[in-house]
Amino acid sequence: MIPVFDPLIGDDDLQAIIAAFKRGEISGSFGTAVPDFEKAFSRYCGVAHGVAVSSGTTALQLAVAAAGIGPGDEVLISACTNIATALAVIHNGAIPVPVDSEDVTWNLDLDLVEGLITPKTRAIIPVHVYGHPVDMDRLGQIAAKHKLIVIEDCAESHGATVRGRMTGSFGAMGCFSFYANKVVTTGEGGMVITSDDKLAERLRLLRNLAFQQPRFFHEVAGYNFRMTGMQAAMGTTQTNKIEMVIEKKRTVAATYNRLLADVGWLQTPAELEWARNVYWMYGVVVRPDAKVKRDAVIGRLRADGVDTRTFFCSMAEQPCVTRVAGYRPVKTPVADRLWTDGFYLPSSPLLTEQEIVRVCDALKRAGRA
Repeated sequence: MIPVFDPLIGDDDLQAIIAAFKRGEISGSFGTAVPDFEKAFSRYCGVAHGVAVSSGTTALQLAVAAAGIGPGDEVLISACTNIATALAVIHNGAIPVPVDSEDVTWNLDLDLVEGLITPKTRAIIPVHVYGHPVDMDRLGQIAAKHKLIVIEDCAESHGATVRGRMTGSFGAMGCFSFYANKVVTTGEGGMVITSDDKLAERLRLLRNLAFQQPRFFHEVAGYNFRMTGMQAAMGTTQTNKIEMVIEKKRTVAATYNRLLADVGWLQTPAELEWARNVYWMYGVVVRPDAKVKRDAVIGRLRADGVDTRTFFCSMAEQPCVTRVAGYRPVKTPVADRLWTDGFYLPSSPLLTEQEIVRVCDALKRAGRA
């Protein structure tokens, strides 16, 4: 079976973990590994501060909390995303409002944003889906006009750029995941980046149980969202080779693009002229007029030894979202279609051209069956 993803982990990563372990950095409360990783990754993204946490999900939850968003507030979010984006809003007592996707990049449709803003709207969380960035220049103009806080969900976009500028550097905060299948991985883990000194201070306070002076007297209800030193040590070595990983992923995508150029029943990923797509996952969508259905294609690929994953279910169809008090129903027809017809192919930077040829041959057979 060709898996959807295998991470690129080298001896440098293993040695960094061992070194941190030998220094006794088995938690995230002391040592140099965590601050070193925070500096390396935030510098790469072009911002002043990084705050490492236990996952991409807790990064989002921490960012929403640090922004002061809470009960009664509405937060616009991408409809096509992992549930973690919505959970960050829900666990802070706020109300998620899904914004439908657009057809080309599958990101949230910026033409719909202003029509969903109400007096309760406090923030917007755009998700850079599958590695293609949202047009953050345009989104920033909309947010400024309506005085909205922007928190970027960059779980899938490490190194993606908008007109040469890194995702994560546009909003008040950018949130990254370092899960095993991400461009940079620490196994589990995440980070919030920001150039706002006060937000950085708030994030660090909330991350570590809001310890102040005296140490065990707490004015604020914080979280235990710390990353371990061993994970952070690996994060630094992973960051050192991020451009190499991105180049490998772009090569994988270019090979898919070439081999699938004549498959008319399939929509392949876009890369708009102002963007650098890092192709976190190589997603495809079965066109509505195709003679074959997505689930049948996935089944035939699996029978041929090719693993896949479906796109995300729209946030407007998630029971844990629609049951939130104050939730207002919205229609997300494009995100619904992506959920029904979209899936992604094996996307590891370790893929060989021969393996990609095998995947594409299997995909073409599945379309004819």
